[in-house]
Amino acid sequence: MEKKLASNGTLWMFALGQMGWAALAGVISNCLVYYYMPEEDLLAQGHTVFIAQTAVFLGFLTVIGAITALGRLFDAVTDPWIASLSDRCKHKLGRRIPFMRYSAIPFGIVTVLVFVSPIQGESPVNSLFLGVMMLLFYLLMTCYCTPYNALIPELGRTQKLRINVSTYISATYFIGTALAYAVPTIASMLTPSFGVAGGYRIAIAGLAVVAVICMLIPAFGIDERVYADTTPSQSPAFSSLMKTFGNKEFQTFVASDILYWIAFTMFQTGLLFYVTRLMGLDVSWSTILLVLMMGVAFILYIPVNFLAKKIGKKKLIVFAFSFFAVTFGLTAFSGLVGIPLEAWGIFIAVLASVPLAILGVLPQAVVADIAEVDAADTGEARQGMFYAARTFAMKLGQAVSMLVFTGIIAMDIGDMKYRITAVVACVFCMLGAIVFARYHEKSVLRRIGETNEAERLEEAGA
Repeated sequence: MEKKLASNGTLWMFALGQMGWAALAGVISNCLVYYYMPEEDLLAQGHTVFIAQTAVFLGFLTVIGAITALGRLFDAVTDPWIASLSDRCKHKLGRRIPFMRYSAIPFGIVTVLVFVSPIQGESPVNSLFLGVMMLLFYLLMTCYCTPYNALIPELGRTQKLRINVSTYISATYFIGTALAYAVPTIASMLTPSFGVAGGYRIAIAGLAVVAVICMLIPAFGIDERVYADTTPSQSPAFSSLMKTFGNKEFQTFVASDILYWIAFTMFQTGLLFYVTRLMGLDVSWSTILLVLMMGVAFILYIPVNFLAKKIGKKKLIVFAFSFFAVTFGLTAFSGLVGIPLEAWGIFIAVLASVPLAILGVLPQAVVADIAEVDAADTGEARQGMFYAARTFAMKLGQAVSMLVFTGIIAMDIGDMKYRITAVVACVFCMLGAIVFARYHEKSVLRRIGETNEAERLEEAGA
């Protein structure tokens, strides 16, 4: 049966799911280290230390660093498994929707439990509980996000729709992330009544309710069978994963993506520290700057969408990598130049919005392009595995970033440690630009054009 093309309304409904899971993921990226390795400002408000603060593994790994890195690696390993289950799923509702429906609520609950410690005070029990909750968090995120991402090329079946859906989910991703970055501000307002830990838990619980509702809207509002090919793949998980990583263009993309996520996660995790330690601003400024950054990026989605269709995605992505490197490098000088700190923070936020607008939209569309060509060449639709492999790269980059970041901030060198994290992020972004410059976009798009023309002629002949 011929599949319908998704309307913009359907694509926006789909994008709400991204806002939900981005909010939950943003809480972990933004608040986990700040909450479990608190600086003087939180301790002065009466915050409790729940886990060991010093490097306890191999002389440089902290407890929180080891837990988060283990969680990311576990997540990376489960991505191909869940992707294969989704690609091969024979459920009557389709290959993706059942996973999204059944994982959304547990995903929200576990996110709250990550910030709940059984023992009031520093204890190995808290570390063990946190480790288990983080593993569950990443498993449930994979159960929702991997099938969700696999719907991107299935809903965006033309270049126009593909760039549109990538733009929409990027917009909702930033909104969800902005909601997550508001948690410290909301928690500080609740602290006088509920304490620091209580304030964070209540704020995160409220956010989780909103996030779960957003994730359930596309899960129940979109009939996958109307828009997507629900024919199950026949390849087992390992074989499918090897075929996916065997794609030469995808190899180039993945290598650059790992470098990007190392850099971006380091910047994202360090934002609260940059604002409070390097700029000397109140924690609420992290929310102000993030909202500004997301707002400007949102405005830039329109020209990014237009330029991607005119000059291609590759040039914009290489430019974004380079621009991000400059932004990270300038962040290292926060508080050292003769500019009012509030103005410096606004300057950095506006600069960061440019590459965020580009890298928030286009990489997903690049994966969709590669997956479409691969399906035409191999005769097997493995969109789930391509997005799982991309997520694998993201998680691997995030795991490396957390190990490096927490290792650096555990050093006893004052605020210089935060400046070093920004410089390291700068270097990784420059490497990402160099690697992605090797991507052959023209040949990929030419192959897509040939495939579409062949399908058009076949339909005309029929």
